[in-house]
Amino acid sequence: MSKINNIAFDLGGVVLALSLEGAIREFERIGLKDARQRLDAFQQRGIFADLESGRISTETFRSELSRMIGRELSMDDCYNAWHGYVDHVPQRNLDMLRLLRSKGYKVCLLSNTNPFMMMWAGNDFDGQGHPIGDYFDHMYLSYECGIMKPAPDIFQMMLSGQQALPDETFFVDDSPVNCEVAARLGIRTLCPQNNEDWTGMLQELLR
Repeated sequence: MSKINNIAFDLGGVVLALSLEGAIREFERIGLKDARQRLDAFQQRGIFADLESGRISTETFRSELSRMIGRELSMDDCYNAWHGYVDHVPQRNLDMLRLLRSKGYKVCLLSNTNPFMMMWAGNDFDGQGHPIGDYFDHMYLSYECGIMKPAPDIFQMMLSGQQALPDETFFVDDSPVNCEVAARLGIRTLCPQNNEDWTGMLQELLR
């Protein structure tokens, strides 16, 4: 079995403690009455998926969401609603990312996400003034890649960018479907429960 040298992480529910209920509450607050039916913890649908796959811009999303709700929304409204997904970033996760990099692992983010979430993450991600980019060697973001997990192409894009073979790669994601697709490509996977502490499990698997 090849030695692991590349580790890819999902963002929401893994690195970041995710709150689907928080997002539903914030989207309802701006007027999206059926937010519970429209939002998801793993993969979005409709205009939410269009934003996360890079098919539409933030302005088009704002305009379309305004039309759905029936009143003109601001960019801040959209930002604050998406920010409802953010519960907190556990310090143990940040410490583990830094430890892995200090040990020489290539550490990357592979996430279905969108510009509103990254506006937040690109600033004070850890509560100590550091952006998310300080914790990863590279970030493969669905809206920039133009494709979302679980499509195999985004995993291939990550492997190519990291210059890593599948059996040299660990992928940590709380979505069983995403992990199944990665495993079919030969990538080793860890699939913790949403917001579960995965740090000890990963250390054990890397021994």
